[in-house]
Parts: sequence; C-alpha cells; structure tokens
Amino acid sequence: MTTYPPGPRLLKGAIVAIDLATNQRSTIVFQYNPETLSRSVQPQMAGGEQGQRSPVVRYTGAPLETLTIDVMIDAIDQLEVGDQQAASLGIYPQLTALEMLLYPQSQQVIQNSQLLSQGNIEVGPYVAPLTLFIWGGNRVLPVLLTSLSSREELFDNHLNPIRATVTLNMRALSYSDLDSSHKGYHLFLAYQQAKEVMARKGLASDPSKAVGVNVNRL
Repeated sequence: MTTYPPGPRLLKGAIVAIDLATNQRSTIVFQYNPETLSRSVQPQMAGGEQGQRSPVVRYTGAPLETLTIDVMIDAIDQLEVGDQQAASLGIYPQLTALEMLLYPQSQQVIQNSQLLSQGNIEVGPYVAPLTLFIWGGNRVLPVLLTSLSSREELFDNHLNPIRATVTLNMRALSYSDLDSSHKGYHLFLAYQQAKEVMARKGLASDPSKAVGVNVNRL
C-alpha cells in the first residue's frame, strides 16, 4: 500500500474581536478563504503638494490602509454530515456573528438607558471591541469594520439562509489612530515591523545591473 505524506496545512483567515474590558476573545474563522483580497494604501504626508514648495516631504503618520474581502458561507458541507445546527438554523449564526461586530453590546445599551433615566448626563459612547483581521502569521492587523453587506442566495424551509456572500470593508487602525496604551497600537507596530522585514527580502542585491544605472551614485 502506497502512502503519501500529508500536504501543507492550509491556514484559514479569521476575524478576532477582543473585549478590552474582559480580554475575552471571539474568533470568526472563515469557512473558505476569500479568493481575492483588495487593498489600498494611501500615504499621509505634508509638503510636496501641488502649488506648495517644501525642502522635504514628511510623513504625518502611518498610511491609510483599506481592505475589502468577500467571505463565502455555505451550509452544504454541514448538512451532508447531518449537523443539527445547520439543519435547524442554516448559516444564520455565522452571519450574525459577523454582523455583531458592528453592534454595541445590548448590556451596554441597557446600562446606559438606566443611567440616563436616573438623570446621569455623563453617559459616554459605547466601547467597541478591538477587531483584528488575521491573514496568515505575517498579517495580524487591527481594523475598523467600516461596512458589511451580504447577499443571501439559498434558504431552507424556515427561511434560514444556507448560502451567502458577505463583503467586508475594513480600515486599518494604526499608531496614528490609537493611544500608545492601546493593545492595537502595538499590534499595528508589530505588523509594520513584519512588513519591513519582508520588504528587505524583496530588494535587489545588485540593482545597477538590472536598471542600467549606478543607483549608489544617485
């Protein structure tokens, strides 16, 4: 009997929400990794703008990075193996887990309502969890989920969705957005440091031969 070594382990993308008050983590692992990841990186700069003269161009902070992914969710695999939750609820739990990333906790809403009814006028805004987008070991990125849209395609007899595509639009939260005491500040800094290490691997060892110019004389 011929045996073959197992293939490389496939990492899954995920979103992790961390309650900063309790440090409790809620992890949403993607059932299927999105086929595409759209990213936009826009530098934040001062000087060098059209109509302005400046001796140098300065960065004012980390670049503005936005990301968009389409997350596929399907109950077919679970239904084939007789999963009871999928049979009774479809993929509704997975959809709501993603949507709840945009909601304040109902407990906070109730507490604030009670404080207001007691005449407390110093009720603050709701505290959002720290949301992390994880795409492999080199990309653990604090994000703000700016929008979520979903397309539900198939339904069971109780109108629970059993197949859907969810589009997540995210903006990176950097050290330019967060206080240095915030966990996300240090996670973004580590994310940038990992990119710096990766970038050095992508530099040409002898660029002059490739580009036809002695770059050391520029």
